[in-house]
Amino acid sequence: MKLLLASAGVTNPSIRGALVEMLGKPISEASALAIPTASWGHPFVEPARPYEFISGREPRTPMTELGWKSVGVLELTALPTVERERWTRWVDETDVFLVGGGDAVYLAHWMRESGLADLLPTYDEKVWVGLSAGSMVMTPRVGSEFLAGESITGTDETLGVVDFSIFPHLEHPELRENTMAAAEKWAERLGGHAYAIDDATAIRVVDGAVDVISEGTWRYFPAGT
Repeated sequence: MKLLLASAGVTNPSIRGALVEMLGKPISEASALAIPTASWGHPFVEPARPYEFISGREPRTPMTELGWKSVGVLELTALPTVERERWTRWVDETDVFLVGGGDAVYLAHWMRESGLADLLPTYDEKVWVGLSAGSMVMTPRVGSEFLAGESITGTDETLGVVDFSIFPHLEHPELRENTMAAAEKWAERLGGHAYAIDDATAIRVVDGAVDVISEGTWRYFPAGT
C-alpha cells in the first residue's frame, strides 16, 4: 500500500503530481472509493460534512472532485452487515482510497471491525490518500489533543502502519490552537517520530521510504525531542 498522508487533501500541484506518480496513470483513468467514516465519530461534524466530502463540494479539501474515472463510497460502519465477498470485490477493483477527516481513533476502530485493516497490507499498488484524520489513522498515536470527545477505544492509539505521528492543519487561521508551539509540546509528550504539517503539505510513504511534498510549512520532530 502506498500512502499519501495530507492535512487537507490534494490542495496544490505538487501534491497532485505526487499522487499521479504513485498511481502510475492519469487520475482520469483511476477508480476511487471515498471513505467518510471518520466524520461520524467527531462530535462537531454535522451531516452535511460527509455529503460535501463525497460530492466534492468542499473546495478547501479537494479529494473526490479531482476528475476520477469513477468514485464510489465505502462506508466502513456498514461493512459488517454486507457479504464479505461483495465488498472485498469493490476494494479489489479500486485504484485509490480517498479517506476523509473526523475522528482518527473512531476510523481506526471501524477499519479493524470491518476487516479492511487486515486486507490493506495485501495490496502493494493501491494508494491511500488521507485527509486529516484519514492520514492520522495510519500513525501509532494521535495524542490527547486530537481526541474528539471520548475515545471509542479508550486510548489515542491508531493503526501504526507508519512509525510517526501527524499534527495536521498547522497554523490554520480557523484553528488558532494549532500553532507551531503547540505542535512542539504535542511532539514532546508523544515522544516518538512526528511531523507537523499545514494544509499545503502531504507525507508520501512508498516501500517504507518517507518524503514530504509541500508548498507550505512543515516540521519534523525526531523521537525523543
